[in-house]
Amino acid sequence: MPRRGPRAWRERLRIYLAQHAQALVSALGRLWTRPLQSGMTAAVLGIALALPAGFLLTLQNLQTLTADWDGGTRISVFLSLSADEQRLESLAGELDGDPRLNDIRTYTPDEALEAFREFSGMDDALALLDDNPLPATLVLSPRRDLPAGEVAALADELSGRSGVDQVQLDQEWLQRLHAIIELVERGVWVVGLLLGAAVLLVVGNTIRLAISNRREEIIITKLIGATNGFVRRPFLYEGAWYGLLGGVLAWLLLELSRLWMGDTVSGLASLYSSGFHLSGPGISGALQILGAGMVLGWLGAWLAVSRHLSAIEPR
Repeated sequence: MPRRGPRAWRERLRIYLAQHAQALVSALGRLWTRPLQSGMTAAVLGIALALPAGFLLTLQNLQTLTADWDGGTRISVFLSLSADEQRLESLAGELDGDPRLNDIRTYTPDEALEAFREFSGMDDALALLDDNPLPATLVLSPRRDLPAGEVAALADELSGRSGVDQVQLDQEWLQRLHAIIELVERGVWVVGLLLGAAVLLVVGNTIRLAISNRREEIIITKLIGATNGFVRRPFLYEGAWYGLLGGVLAWLLLELSRLWMGDTVSGLASLYSSGFHLSGPGISGALQILGAGMVLGWLGAWLAVSRHLSAIEPR
């Protein structure tokens, strides 16, 4: 029996890697010889990959923006008109040190009226009032990491305090926004799955045509003893190359879109005194796009080769 020592295994590994390297380079060479067809296929894949990636990136930017809004959640506690400043200070003292709160601000009726005057600009209308209609108010800032359920429970608890007339939680609109974002995110995943299936079909059809064009070559290769794995390998690499080129194009489309829209978004954010700016996919996002493209391209090629290669046999 032949000995299979470390040298023999190294030689087999070297041959195996050399065959894969040859298949990898030859697959790229075939794409290079058909620049128009390869470019059109890669463009279709790039657009199909860029659409769901762009939607997900938009959602990530929205979630970053709303994370800042989460920190702006406020609980406004309006005391009854009969409550005096002493009750206001007493209630603020009771809430001082509550671990659920970051900040407590008190407004006497006069301070509340002044703040409303500055905010509304209705000086003339307010001057016609005989009495101050605004009550003493506490504005509470819950902790940023406090769950929404605990914030709502805190608001319910405050509404039962003595002297409190009304409690307003400035969070319902934000909860609706998060619900809408979650719904859109699920819709994006559905669209992404459909476009992923489209990528598989495009690559599969392209590889099917390549197999048909090389039918005679495949038959001759099998006649001299080539296995299905050997014949299959270049087509799989060709699909992976298509996916990689599509991923590169998708990344370029996303970056160009970000650069085109970035100044406009930053200008709009500055009008609201926000430093928000559009973020791109980054290195990790780019690697994920390239990886997804290669996986989809390889899988589409594997499906096409598995279906059509077995039908090509020497007679």
